[in-house]
Amino acid sequence: MPQDINDIKMYIEGCHMMRNGALERLSDADLQFSPGGDNLTLGELFKQVGEHEHSYTQSLITLQQDWSYRNDDPGLTTHLTQLQQWFDQLDGQMQEILNELDGDDLQKQVDRTGGSIRPIISQLDIYTQTMLIFLGKIVVYFRAMEKPLPPSIEEYIG
Repeated sequence: MPQDINDIKMYIEGCHMMRNGALERLSDADLQFSPGGDNLTLGELFKQVGEHEHSYTQSLITLQQDWSYRNDDPGLTTHLTQLQQWFDQLDGQMQEILNELDGDDLQKQVDRTGGSIRPIISQLDIYTQTMLIFLGKIVVYFRAMEKPLPPSIEEYIG
């Protein structure tokens, strides 16, 4: 687990960079791909991770995890430009909050619901794990689509 805010920022920025690298290799049509069964489309998968990022960012402000947020913009699952703009906004919000945190803030407690309470430093580590799980799913989707992975994802994830 990262021990200080600089490590946390580095891990989060790296995860966001890999996510953005995957987006750069896709087309609008690719976002409609699903490997079948009950799986989400690729666009829905990206939207879901954006909703998670929003939830984690808000938890740093409110100290309460709220999973209810849904972005109802219909274009997010089918238009890369909209997804990229949304992620730029989400990443900016998270970065702004991370820049305001100090060592004492990292020990503040976040109620993750269901009786799970974690310090902010753990909350951010869990967010990084969420991103790594998402990137693992991206590997499966890209391989099913026979698309080359971004080099960073190939090296660190897949």
